[in-house]
Amino acid sequence: MDGLAAYRLGRVLMRVGEASLKGGDQGRAPAGVAVILMDVVEHPDSPIGDIASRTGFPQGHVSTTVARLRERGLVETTPDAADRRRTLVRVAADFRKRVARRKGAPIEAALTEIAGVTDPEQVAEVVAALEVLADRLLRKHAPRPRQPAARRS
Repeated sequence: MDGLAAYRLGRVLMRVGEASLKGGDQGRAPAGVAVILMDVVEHPDSPIGDIASRTGFPQGHVSTTVARLRERGLVETTPDAADRRRTLVRVAADFRKRVARRKGAPIEAALTEIAGVTDPEQVAEVVAALEVLADRLLRKHAPRPRQPAARRS
């Protein structure tokens, strides 16, 4: 597999995941918003600058997107106690609860809708292969709480 195929596969898997969590493929967030939101999920209590660095988006774009996500109740922001100039971003508790309720959503229907896999044996085979991939690839990327910054003397 080459990089382009891996990228395309990732995009299809994102659409399958989104469709299964939403119960359909309509109403997808723009890719940039989804990238920023996923970064916040994976790196809670991150400053805007760190999110910008990890996602590759300009800091102003990240700030604007975070403000919109906050207005929609998807993220919460707090001033950094160590450096009051920085804003820390985390997923809002209500949004986290909504995601947790949908976490167990099966992907079989979305595989059929998005990827066109219709044969029940093939669906089961693809799901099993994805479970193996998830087990092997996602361990390293499990969300971890951010460690407090060391205080300067």
